[in-house]
Amino acid sequence: MTNAQVITDRDTGRSRGFGFVELATPEIAKTAIDLLNGQNVDGRDLTVGIAKDRSH
Repeated sequence: MTNAQVITDRDTGRSRGFGFVELATPEIAKTAIDLLNGQNVDGRDLTVGIAKDRSH
């Protein structure tokens, strides 16, 4: 992992329930997606995928 960020609400500072993780290689990213997507953590199912570019 090269970087991780949990997205928080700017007013309350509480987590918005998602975040971003940068991984060193596309192969490591694919493995993480394959292993973690759909897994249940503390009663919540994870959705893990490649982030979409939002720069317009």
